[in-house]
Amino acid sequence: MSTRDDLTTAMAELLWERGYAATSPREVMARAGVGQGSMYHHFSGKHELAVEALSAVIGEMTGESSLLEGGASPLERMKRYLSVPRAGTLGCRVGRMTQDPQVVVDAELIAIVANAFDTMLGRWEQTIAAAIAAGELPASIVPADLARTLAAVIQGGYVLARAKGEQGPMDAAIRGAVSLLDAAHAAGTDD
Repeated sequence: MSTRDDLTTAMAELLWERGYAATSPREVMARAGVGQGSMYHHFSGKHELAVEALSAVIGEMTGESSLLEGGASPLERMKRYLSVPRAGTLGCRVGRMTQDPQVVVDAELIAIVANAFDTMLGRWEQTIAAAIAAGELPASIVPADLARTLAAVIQGGYVLARAKGEQGPMDAAIRGAVSLLDAAHAAGTDD
């Protein structure tokens, strides 16, 4: 990896572990194993580095939500995406940024986070609409509402797992969401 990549990776890790407000450029440089000159050669400062690191993390997150596209039936794609292993006690790398006071007031950083959720929600909505069209879910379901509910289940699973310090609450939240989808499917096919 290049020095720029080392800095970006270090910042991404520290954003996840500590958040933006609690991460100093000195800590990023120490984690990356580079000197001050190297950091400021590649980035104008902490903010520019955070934008790049957060954008890289967002790319990974939106890449995972591509599981909602193509392949199996829409309902199976939703269940497959829900069932992706998630380290609940570590929290969501993107969702945690909404709790950082400096990110929330920074128009550029919060826009990156909001756009990531918009992308993910858009994929959910398209897949839910496809499941409705395929007769896998009842026509009474509003795709935008269900998309936000499923996103909230995932984010809530992270919160509950972190609060308990164990993976179980995340896994239970996901099982519950899958069960609700299965129940909606069964109700939709009974009509």
